Amino acid sequence: MEPLALTMGCPAGIGGELTLRAWLDRRATGPVFVALDDADRLAALAGQMGLDVPVRPVASPSQAVGVFPAALPVLPVPLAEPVVPGRPSKANAGAVVRSIELATGLALRGEAAAVVTNPINKAALYDAGFAYPGHTEFLAHLTGASGRQIMMLASPTLRVVPVTVHASLRDSIAMLSTEMIVAAARTTATALRRDFGLARPRLAMAGLNPHAGEKGALGREEATLIEPAIAVLRADGIDVSGPWPPDTMFTAKARARYDAAICMYHDQALIPLKTLDMEHGVNVTLGLPIVRTSPDHGTAYDIAGKGLAEPTSLLAALDLAAQLGVESQSARAARSGGG
Repeated sequence: MEPLALTMGCPAGIGGELTLRAWLDRRATGPVFVALDDADRLAALAGQMGLDVPVRPVASPSQAVGVFPAALPVLPVPLAEPVVPGRPSKANAGAVVRSIELATGLALRGEAAAVVTNPINKAALYDAGFAYPGHTEFLAHLTGASGRQIMMLASPTLRVVPVTVHASLRDSIAMLSTEMIVAAARTTATALRRDFGLARPRLAMAGLNPHAGEKGALGREEATLIEPAIAVLRADGIDVSGPWPPDTMFTAKARARYDAAICMYHDQALIPLKTLDMEHGVNVTLGLPIVRTSPDHGTAYDIAGKGLAEPTSLLAALDLAAQLGVESQSARAARSGGG
């Protein structure tokens, strides 16, 4: 399998330290990855952290396979100015964006099996003229993806997809529609088949209100929005159940009955996942022609440069990206008659 492409993320955050620690943890076992980063800054950071990580620039991802057991392979993306931990720089925003662009191009050309993104600071990028709400929208633009790209949070114990994401609870309820629910569930089902290797994925639909509305006594959205979406999805041949009461659908017994939960808003999805397994949660973008994962945390400026960053979520993101890259490659080969 081709190496994974690991982006720089915000250089003032913990991404660089995570990259170094991930190589130390995975150098003997893989998956192999190539960092799209500033080689000099990673080497200096390794020295400051007391980490024994040789850094070796490479000209292409293909060189990373031979280099990886002995050194961290880096496809150079030079920074404009030195990094101060915890203080994002407008001048370095261009390198952050360039790292994402290069990783995406490698994945589109088949030179990288998947893209794994270190955390970015969107406010710092906006200040430098970045025109996209975040990673997801930028990746959709770079890949020419059509349709609706959505976020899945995945861990070994649970997969969740929020229909509405970064909006207030009031706005999330106001914008919720049958069409949005159907689109999110269709994209999820397609991704579970193509990338996760599930021939007939099972979706569980969360209700919006307590007790899933209690037959209208506690809210009508289940009847007016969610149940019509379920009917459309079943007509599509998608195995979907619900709407389920949100307070009981995440127990161990309930989780055994589905492969992914479609949730109506951000916290309804993320609270159970982070409660069950915060460290191993991975952000997966569905609806792209490439595989993209990311650790489920931010830049952590408060601990940047202090040697306190834990790579657990990045390691989980690398491992899942490798798994999904293999599944996606197999699915493409099958569709083309090659597998």
